[in-house]
Amino acid sequence: MKTNIAIVAALSFLLLSCSGDSEPITISPEDYHASVDKVTEVMVHDIFSPPVASRIYVYPNIAAYEIMALHNPAYKSLAGQVTDLEPIPSPEAGSGVNYPLAALVAHMDLSRQLIFSEERVTEFRDSLYSRWSEINEEEFEASRDYGLEVAAFISEWMDKDNYKQTRTMSKFTVNTDEPSRWQPTPPAYMEGIEPHWNKIRTLVIDSAAQFKPAPPVPFSMEEGSDFHRELMEVYEVGNAITEKGDESEEVAIARFWDCNPYVSVTRGHLMFATKKISPGAHWIGIAKIACRKDGSDFDKTVFAYTKTSIALFDGFISCWDEKYRSNLIRPETLINQHIDDSWKPVLQTPPFPEYTSGHSVVSGAAATALTSIFGDNFAFDDNTELPYGLPVRSFNSFNEASAEAAISRMYGGIHYRMAIEVGLDQGRSLGGYVVDQLEMNQPQTAMAATAGGTANTTATANTTATANTTANEE
Repeated sequence: MKTNIAIVAALSFLLLSCSGDSEPITISPEDYHASVDKVTEVMVHDIFSPPVASRIYVYPNIAAYEIMALHNPAYKSLAGQVTDLEPIPSPEAGSGVNYPLAALVAHMDLSRQLIFSEERVTEFRDSLYSRWSEINEEEFEASRDYGLEVAAFISEWMDKDNYKQTRTMSKFTVNTDEPSRWQPTPPAYMEGIEPHWNKIRTLVIDSAAQFKPAPPVPFSMEEGSDFHRELMEVYEVGNAITEKGDESEEVAIARFWDCNPYVSVTRGHLMFATKKISPGAHWIGIAKIACRKDGSDFDKTVFAYTKTSIALFDGFISCWDEKYRSNLIRPETLINQHIDDSWKPVLQTPPFPEYTSGHSVVSGAAATALTSIFGDNFAFDDNTELPYGLPVRSFNSFNEASAEAAISRMYGGIHYRMAIEVGLDQGRSLGGYVVDQLEMNQPQTAMAATAGGTANTTATANTTATANTTANEE
């Protein structure tokens, strides 16, 4: 009898041990936030231009979203909706893929391909791989292999967006014979950044020129002309802000939304760059803040990042198309040449033509995308700039934040009012088009369907938890 009891006890111990070995791996929204944050950190270190940064965000998010949409009936694939994207491969039946884990693997792998300092993402990834493998090696390996398969599939599609071809195209030629044309600005006098970005394949808009804005007012240095009034407003606002001092609200707003990865600092005979996030990175940070406040589950978190990054990506293409079409000179150059040679803007002028304002365009686009997800009056505290020594700013809505981001360019002394106001309208129109064209949510009736094909309880629970997304989206 004692022998039988001992045998039963031993078998029970073995069963419990085996059960522990097959514990499902849980992937949380914070895991995805951490992966996106790592990409942002590396981009700041590597100093990517704002347009290129938008590309680094969008493809990894799309890869993760497509995996999530394959499993969660609350969401719809982007295949057939964004340019040239075909359906991703499905995992083999019974493979035991953990979809959130596979989505995170795909995000990390594509991100690693797109930055310079690959080792920083690799180290982050390997730390997660080790933890997941210890929890459930079989589930980890199946999910990792599938995530890498999807990453390779998206990478092949990504490589056809003309980015590589633009790396070999001619540099921007400065035309000093035309007084209205853009010229490099102090202190670094850098050449024009990404003059061929309008050749990058768009995702939702039909072409770079679809949201072509009205042209800037005709160039004229004659007193009383529309252009001269635009120029004098920048000069006078800059002087008024300077008189108030560094503690003024206008300076605080300008610095909060600076987002210039190219700020050069001169000390003696040395010149070096201070590293900051790009405008797109700031809005990706706002997406994270919104997801956390909303309590978004893993799937809705991926959805929010993806929709926002698509709006940003097409927004930069649209804006850069106009920048190098109108090729308009910056206020700083004209003020120094004709009005006050000692005048300096509050912010350092970034190295590309003036019209339209990039931050205005992409802020309008991103705010429109986020509003479609979280609602019109979604108040939030923006702590995105805390790592760069700037305090939290609070907003009652995404549109309010985008309006402040736009006017910050006037306070910073780097844009005319027309570039700000037209740019914000351009971005909001483009963002509205992206929202209207993308069908990323399934009808309510589809949400009652049961997701199958995996034993991952976290992903299955997410199917129900995303029900509020459709209501917000509509």
